[in-house]
Amino acid sequence: MKHVNVLFIKFAASLVIFWISLDLFFEATIIDILSFSLLLTVVSYFVGDQILLPRIGKMNAVITDFFLAYLVVWIFGGILFDSYLQVAWGSIISALLIAASEVFVHSYIIKSISSEIRKNRPSFNQAFAYEFAEEQNPKPDKDK
Repeated sequence: MKHVNVLFIKFAASLVIFWISLDLFFEATIIDILSFSLLLTVVSYFVGDQILLPRIGKMNAVITDFFLAYLVVWIFGGILFDSYLQVAWGSIISALLIAASEVFVHSYIIKSISSEIRKNRPSFNQAFAYEFAEEQNPKPDKDK
């Protein structure tokens, strides 16, 4: 049930953000906004929150979500929209607002689903944490 809450929060945030960045500043239809929101919600949840967040941390996952949102709007906006200016500014504004919202979403995920994130995190083998070596010949030969 916690995953459904996270998906709903991400979808609601991206819906509002795409409404602001694509429809308020530029002319986009409600179908465009819903499709962008659904696509970005699903992709960023599975790639950013389930795979990358446990492995690379909160801030690096936010940076990844920024570039993911930028690419989604840039690629699919180029297909759906006629105006190059709408695609360029829409992708920048969307990516910035999505990254700002993902800071709060990642905090909520870590707080509410922290035991599952820790369980899925790859274990770190302490035996290979440090490597020590001794010099075979600490004094170099001056004859060479």
